[in-house]
Amino acid sequence: MKVLVTGGAGFIAGNTVDLLLEKDFEVVVIDNFSTGFKELLNPKAEFFEGSFGDKKLLEKALQGIEAVIHFAAFSQVEESTRKEKEYWKNNVINSVVLLEEMQKKGIKKFVFSSSASVYGEPKKIPIKESAELNPVSPYGETKKTLEKILELYNSAFGLKSVSLRYFNAFGPKELHQPETHAIPNFINAVLKKEKINVFGDGKQVRDFVFVEDLAKAHVIALEKIEEFDFEVFNLGSGKGFSVNEVIEMIFRVSKKETEIDFLPERKGDPKKLTADISKAEKILGWAPETDLEKGIEKTLDFFKAELKL
Repeated sequence: MKVLVTGGAGFIAGNTVDLLLEKDFEVVVIDNFSTGFKELLNPKAEFFEGSFGDKKLLEKALQGIEAVIHFAAFSQVEESTRKEKEYWKNNVINSVVLLEEMQKKGIKKFVFSSSASVYGEPKKIPIKESAELNPVSPYGETKKTLEKILELYNSAFGLKSVSLRYFNAFGPKELHQPETHAIPNFINAVLKKEKINVFGDGKQVRDFVFVEDLAKAHVIALEKIEEFDFEVFNLGSGKGFSVNEVIEMIFRVSKKETEIDFLPERKGDPKKLTADISKAEKILGWAPETDLEKGIEKTLDFFKAELKL
């Protein structure tokens, strides 16, 4: 199968491209490096540089494509509150351009990189896919909106799509600038002997899922997509760890420690977020294979190599 991966020079996308190629998919990547990195591009993939909302570029990139995995999006929650127009333009309007160009070429398979941010403040833990969608950021709203558009495209045009709602992804190749995710920030602070900044008391509980497990979920969704019309799945570990537990684990695995600075709690930061992944286990046949400690070991090795330690 020939697959287009938008944003294929990014963190989760780059890992997914690697796995697709390992499984003998033919892969085409679009990326404009606004958040992706050239060093994360797999040289075995055909590459088009530019925006996934560029019709002329899509005309070329979609030649012979049978399915699309859509990662390309602006993804910083705090930034989305300051740059709301840019987020709607990129994450929703450009995505509709992509869907329209797919329609012209008769491409009917679409896997979407969504987010647990669509839930907002959960009323019940663990969170099921049937929970109310009530995003608290423009970023989350864009993900919720595109999911609804995909549902409508299925009923109107027969597009088969799977939306994968990630919880806290971590692992090798996470090179965001600026980095807002906990684990890479904590690891880099430890390796550089810098202070770790924690918002609140560190007792907040999160569900961390290793990036290689996420990549496998995308491939499975692609392989099974004929079975679905429009479907959504949570992707997490199904387990919760406090921020303090994660830091202690990093200290133990790295055999290094550093100072922790507890900062004021961030407004709207939920106390606990964990995923109910039973639907993905039952219907996709997917379950995470890498526990948190093993994932931290692999992530440490990656950042040690990046820092030449």
